[in-house]
Amino acid sequence: MNIKIRNANENDAPFLAKMILKSSRAGKKYGMFDLAFDMTQETDVLNKLEALTKTQAKNYCHYKNFLLAEVDGKSVGTLCNYEPRIATREQFLLALEELGCSDKAAERLEVFYSCEFDLNNRTLMFDFMEEEEGFLDVGVLKALMQKSLLNARLKGYRIAQTIIEIGSLEAELFYKKLGFNVVQTKECELYQETFGRLGLMLLATEF
Repeated sequence: MNIKIRNANENDAPFLAKMILKSSRAGKKYGMFDLAFDMTQETDVLNKLEALTKTQAKNYCHYKNFLLAEVDGKSVGTLCNYEPRIATREQFLLALEELGCSDKAAERLEVFYSCEFDLNNRTLMFDFMEEEEGFLDVGVLKALMQKSLLNARLKGYRIAQTIIEIGSLEAELFYKKLGFNVVQTKECELYQETFGRLGLMLLATEF
């Protein structure tokens, strides 16, 4: 199967929104963006996510941070890579403000910020590694990761990190196959109360 990896562009926003929502929910009924946008209709959340990928504020969900995988011209997977020193919490909150989200959005997101890690600005972060259901186990995610690591080397990075939920066994196993190791776990009562998951795990790889 011929897998083409390319940089995402503004026209990819609908697909990126779909993959971001799927990844952020991680098998749950709702996730970070359902909470941030305070919306119950999935179409409304997707519309907001599309807009989030195109804000002036360079938040970590911006389309320029994404690689996209295609098979026969069809979008089948995504991987976001961003620099924590640029895509800061402040930039994300500015992007939410740009979208007209209420001031309470930041308050609602405290469930995540109470469980956040002290990230090293000299690392590259990976997020939203997702693939379409019909393309599991055909090498889509591996191809995305290989291209991302190559790009990271060219930028001078030697360490990449990602954050997943405690108990996300499939995601943890896949990242470990790619050379990642768990470096820190953080159990958070508020996170568990909100999402039914113990908290988050920080994984890293050197390359």
